[in-house]
Parts: sequence; structure tokens; C-alpha cells
Amino acid sequence: MNIVFAISEVEELVKTGGLADVGKALPLALQKMGHDVTIVMPCYQELSATQKLQTVGTEQTLFAEGQVYHYTIRQLTWRGINVYLVDYPDYFDRDGLYSSAYNAFEDNGERFSFFSGAVLQVLQAVELHPDIIHCHDWHAAMLPFLLRHERSGYFSQTRTVFTIHNAAFQGVHRLDSIPFLRHHPAILSQVHGGYINMLQSGITFADKITTVSPNYALELLTDLGSHGLHERLVTRQQDLIGILNGCDYSQWNPATDTQLTVNYDTDTLHKKTDCKAHLQTSNGLTEDSKTPVIGMVCRLTEQKGFGYLVPILDALMQHNLQMVIVGTGDPKVCMDLGEYAQQHPRQFAFINGFSNSHAHQVEAGADFFLMPSQFEPCGLNQMYSLAYGTVPIVRGVGGLKDTVIDYQHQDRATGFVFDDPTPEALLNCIRRALLFYHEHPQQFKAMQLRGMHTRFTWKDAATHYGALYSALIAQESFNQDNVTSA
Repeated sequence: MNIVFAISEVEELVKTGGLADVGKALPLALQKMGHDVTIVMPCYQELSATQKLQTVGTEQTLFAEGQVYHYTIRQLTWRGINVYLVDYPDYFDRDGLYSSAYNAFEDNGERFSFFSGAVLQVLQAVELHPDIIHCHDWHAAMLPFLLRHERSGYFSQTRTVFTIHNAAFQGVHRLDSIPFLRHHPAILSQVHGGYINMLQSGITFADKITTVSPNYALELLTDLGSHGLHERLVTRQQDLIGILNGCDYSQWNPATDTQLTVNYDTDTLHKKTDCKAHLQTSNGLTEDSKTPVIGMVCRLTEQKGFGYLVPILDALMQHNLQMVIVGTGDPKVCMDLGEYAQQHPRQFAFINGFSNSHAHQVEAGADFFLMPSQFEPCGLNQMYSLAYGTVPIVRGVGGLKDTVIDYQHQDRATGFVFDDPTPEALLNCIRRALLFYHEHPQQFKAMQLRGMHTRFTWKDAATHYGALYSALIAQESFNQDNVTSA
């Protein structure tokens, strides 16, 4: 199949979060299966500065409500995949993809609506006829709307798949701030109170809708889990499917990880204690192989469960444990964690920032990895933790529920899971994990090994996506044949 990814970031090219991980891994997995894959994304300042780009064809022009957009198509070949870049400096030649520091660009609605329209023009300019355009998150959510209203022409055989990576980010903007869309004759059907919800438009007009784990797909059908979009999603329930993201084990493998002081695998799990000692000493903690270490690497936001964790830190510090938390984000959370690090310097370490080295060292050196998320569409750190023999402690939401099996299922258990969104439930779960660690060391080791043998691969994810694409194309062909016969 001929598949186009319309996406706002791709790891190794430009990245702000987990969307880029999918933008890298899924196209590569589909390509390996024999599909023709193309990526279209904005030409950000960072890309222009770090990549050798070629110019494709002549200057392109889009018109909207008296405004003229002159832009250039850039191109690079990345890992054997053609990447086309929409180079419109007024929108994308900025220090940041979506924001400057923590302040979102006020014209994001206009920027990415224009990007969606430009994708369609780019594909025509390079004479590419895709079977599938796979659109990702709100940044490309207007593309199915635009394509639906142009289907009689160039894209009559093209179908759209829209993936929701995180329903909390919906791209809600005033229509009067988006000249690119204001002129469209059908846009008023998408406007409510003067605002347009781009994620909702993607849900409405895409041929199929996917999200990043089966359990998150179920949560999206609820008011709380969908952040208010459940009614629209329920109407499209038959077209919604959850496909679990994979893990890049070439980067996350304790046997080959160059960020570690000592490498280990399932046959040499005892060497993990050397990684633990390094994590303790490098962060000022007391070196003690028998003291359990709980690690956490994430953005410091309410979503990640700090509303559950911070209230119980006093109680946790009464136990024989150590904690290492790495991340940046909410200034209030940073301040709270910094105070605990000052008060308990030999027991609690907080690194205000992020580095790949810190992330890998925590995964390898900790005994437990904590993810008490309010919501977690898929999550990757629990997959990394399992691969490193670091037992996850998670809340049973989204992809965490799909990937971590609670210790009560003894023969299959890979971690500890709690459900209630309260500090007390988190505290009880951590205490269960600590008790298991101290009283059942052999069973704890068996749990570690079980996790290390668990695999969530992008090959599996790509197989599911390939089947979805094929079914969508075959269904459309069948419908057209029926129309022709009639």
C-alpha cells in the first residue's frame, strides 16, 4: 500500500514528546513490511538548521479569504523514507514547535490548519496518489475534513485514518483567528460558540479512528476519559480501534545500553545491583543494595499523578526506601520535590531537568518505576521498565492497564496496579510492593524476569495497522463495486 503520514514531529528529526516516537517507529515498521511510506511534516527552524534539505519543484501557493500563502516544498531522505516538508517561514521558522517556553503560540490553529491544506497540495505537486493518509493528533486533524470535501477529484481513491494520541489536547481555537478555514463553505458545521475543535473534526470526518492502546479506546467512550468528546466518539464507535504502541528495544535494552555503567540481561540480572549502586551514589543517596529504590522519569504535570504522590511523600519517607525523580514542568511540583530533596538528601533525589542519560540510568538502577497517572493513553516508560527488570507501579488506566499485570495474578504478574484516583490508593499500592520486595525476594526476581521476557513490538503494531488499512481499502472498493453494479 501507498501510505502517507501527516504528522507534526518525528524522532531523530524533531521531537517534543511521545508523538515523535510513533512518527519514527511506525513508518519504519510499515516500510519493513513492504509498504511505500511517505512522511509530510512542517519545516521547523530546528529541521532547517540540522538537516540537509533539497527543494522540490517551484514555489507553491494556497489562497484563503484574500490571503495568499507562498511556500516551498523541501525534501529529505530519512532511513529510506521520503520526507516532504512544508516550508512557510511565517508559521514554522520559530524557536519551538508549538510554543515559546510554556506559552503556546496564539496562531497555532491557523498554523496547523494551513499545514493540513498544504499536505494535500504537496501530494499533488509530487504526483503521489496515496491509498491511505494517516493523520496524527489535532495538528493534522483538519486534513480529513478538507479531504472529505475534495474526494471527487485527485483524492477520490484515498482514505483517511486519524490517530488520537492524547485526547486532552484538542486544538480548540476561535474560527475568526483561522483565515485558512474561514472561507470554507462547510466549516460552519464544525463551529460552536465561535470556536472550532480540531480533534473533534478529525473524529467526525476520518474514515477510521485509532488510538494508542485498547483500554484507552474504551476510556475514550466515557465523559472523563475523552475530556468531553465521548458523545462524538460513541457515534463513531464502530470505526474506533485501539492499537497498542510498540517499544523500540534497539534503544531500550539493558544488554547493549551504552548509557549504563554495567550491562546485564536475564542471565546476569545480578549485575543490575551495580547500576543501582551507581544511581544511588551519583545522586547523593546512601549506597545500600537492600534498600529498594523507586524511580520516576516524566513531565511534572497533574496528568502524571503528582496530585496523588506529593500528599503521601511524608508517609513514604517513613519507610526504608529511596526515590529518584527526574523531570521538569509545573513550577509548583518542582518546588515541592526540591524541598523534599533538601529535607531528605540521603533518601530522596530530584533532578529538575531531563537528559537521556538520566532516563536510562533510572530505568536500570531502580527496583521499581512509578507511574501513578491520572490518564495515560499508552505510556512507554512502563515498557522500558519491564525490559530493564524494573518493576512498574502503575495506576490501571489506558495503556498501563494493557501492559502491566498486577501481582495478584502470581504466575503472570509483572508489576503492581492500583485503580482508585486517590493518594491513599497509591500509598497502599507502594506499601504492597515494598512488602513483596522484602518478604518474597525470589518471587520478586521471577517477576523481574517475567517483565524482561515481555515484548511489545512495533512489528505487531504495524501488522494491526496494515490490516486496518487493507480492510478500509477493500471496504471502499466493495462499496464502489456495488454502486457501479447498481
